[in-house]
Amino acid sequence: MGSNAQACMTLLAASHISRHFGGLRAVDDVSLALQRGEIHAVIGTNGAGKSTLINVLCGETAPTSGRVEMMGRDITRWSQPRRAMAGVGRTYQRTTIFPTFSVHENCRLSAQARLQKPWSILTPAARCEPSMRAAARALERTGLATQADATAATLSHGAKRQLEIAMCLASAPQILLLDEPLAGMGAQETAQMLQLLSELKNDHAILLIEHDMDAVFQVSDRITVMVNGRVLASGTPLAIRANTEVQQAYLGEEAPV
Repeated sequence: MGSNAQACMTLLAASHISRHFGGLRAVDDVSLALQRGEIHAVIGTNGAGKSTLINVLCGETAPTSGRVEMMGRDITRWSQPRRAMAGVGRTYQRTTIFPTFSVHENCRLSAQARLQKPWSILTPAARCEPSMRAAARALERTGLATQADATAATLSHGAKRQLEIAMCLASAPQILLLDEPLAGMGAQETAQMLQLLSELKNDHAILLIEHDMDAVFQVSDRITVMVNGRVLASGTPLAIRANTEVQQAYLGEEAPV
């Protein structure tokens, strides 16, 4: 396989996914594909089904119907831990760090979850070399290496969101499912995060749920718009910006440039 084909490889695909809660169709016949080298944003108003979709993709919620594939393999019935071990990483809307631990220890624990060695009972987990190296690489990648010894609670809001991504990267995922990573950020923190995402897409497939439309149109390669659990439109940022139905249903009369 050539480098271009490898870069555009579909890593995660959802086909006709539905998730019903009683009479509520939170996700209704949604299909999308996440490719290495692309940021695929999913946008929509609150209640559109975005978080339920990401929960189905990561394995936290079972679909009512439909199929999820990872590199062509059916993982629809796989648990969340099994998907995480296979390379599906995610972050959450709310910060999920260990606030009293150091920045490095947060990442080391995430790496250890993937690099478990239950047979190595004589080696303290805190001195597991593979986990420590994975943590150091993740912090370097996210620009947090100089704050490795800081207590996580003392980080700025933006740095805490970066730490969440670093913790995700420490588990060596191929697929990143990011739920509102820009929430609560100022302009400078947002710019830093967008730069990080642009760099990470080179060797990951990224799904981005985000309400900051300026950021979405700036960083995304593909955008899927959801309304009431269904896909209203999916395409390039240029196509979505020009879509009359999307403008009327979500973006308003004029979409961000």
